[in-house]
Amino acid sequence: MHLSRIASIAFRVPFLVCPLLLVACNDVFTPVESTPAPNEYEYNYWLLQRTYLYEDELDALEENGESVQKLYNSLKDPYTRYIEPSKSEAAETAINTTMIPGDVGMTYLLNSEVPYPLFVYRVYPNGPAGRAGVPRYANIISINGVDLAGENALDTYNAVLDTSTTVELVMIRDSSELTFSLTKETVYAPSVFVDTLNETIFISVTGFKLNTADMEKGTYGELKAYLDSTKNVKEPRVIDIRNNPGGHVEQCISMADLFVKSGLLSSRSWRAFAPDGKPTYHERRVYAEKGDSGEKGKFIILADNHSASCAEIFAAAVTENADIPLVGTVTYGKGIGQTNWKTLNGGLAIITNLEFLTPKGNSYHHKGLVPAYDCGESATITCAIEAIQKHFGTKATVAAKKARPDGDIVYTAPKNAYDIGGAIMNDFKDKGDSL
Repeated sequence: MHLSRIASIAFRVPFLVCPLLLVACNDVFTPVESTPAPNEYEYNYWLLQRTYLYEDELDALEENGESVQKLYNSLKDPYTRYIEPSKSEAAETAINTTMIPGDVGMTYLLNSEVPYPLFVYRVYPNGPAGRAGVPRYANIISINGVDLAGENALDTYNAVLDTSTTVELVMIRDSSELTFSLTKETVYAPSVFVDTLNETIFISVTGFKLNTADMEKGTYGELKAYLDSTKNVKEPRVIDIRNNPGGHVEQCISMADLFVKSGLLSSRSWRAFAPDGKPTYHERRVYAEKGDSGEKGKFIILADNHSASCAEIFAAAVTENADIPLVGTVTYGKGIGQTNWKTLNGGLAIITNLEFLTPKGNSYHHKGLVPAYDCGESATITCAIEAIQKHFGTKATVAAKKARPDGDIVYTAPKNAYDIGGAIMNDFKDKGDSL
């Protein structure tokens, strides 16, 4: 039963003195008229009163009103919000999945210093572009015969892509002209990407989603599959969570368990309500189980001030329980979480009701996690490689390899290009990185 449905029942049915003995209760219970079903405002007011974390703000809420948005806007917490019914389905999809409707399965780079500035950055293997064999870092020259030269290349590309079912792309890669005909479809993007940069393996995690390219196990499934297939790798690797905004708690905790043999992974407390509608308080502690592929490898975690929420839960669990240091800059500092509730009218109530501590019992809300190896102003690839050298005594290699169009080891990204798609590698602007 959905919790929103439980809440509705709590509104309508008077509490029974002995709810587990319904027959006996019926012998002595005198039925009363059910109260009217609540409207959308009343339901959201009721829900906030029983779940919102910061209880000292609740007395200021107006019990009767018309604007649900005004009700939520009166709270100080920026993460507690209400999504209108017309937008709730799209919001749930964005929260739970990496689904991209009507796409060809690529992200892009822009390089303003060349005549044709649009390049392919990532190609999703299970999307139309991946199946067609579109190579990374190919320079896109035209789409459906429309030239893509000049500063408006991206806008032009998107305009044609948005209004077409099938697109023909002309590209240049290694001085060869390539043509691809792609039909758009719903694509589930990967959320874990692996690149070799300056002879160091970077495992980039862009979020913690339930359904991704791995439709059953999500981000956790993607990372586990990679670690299981590379369990004999002895070289240090970088787990890159820069710009990772977070996601589902069970995902990031399960992923942390892949690297931790034993010990407390996560501690959290939260407000909720019982079937009779009374507020309840809960606590949960999750412990690691040994036997996963990541436990014997050498890793560092690269984070920045945009690594938040579930990314911080993951980083704290791993760095406080294993020989895996945090590298980069101080993280965002979001030590609270939200539960999503489907409302009576089909809206989506996103309410802060959880608080998290690191395994050692430290609060990082509004503080962030402090790296063991501070990269200064920017968490770069170069800084990560230097941290590996310091922590593991491994010589950091800076010699660039020749590009390989058929694999992930590619170093021909155009200089000064930057990612405008879904991936989180933004170091093409870092002068210290050879790409």
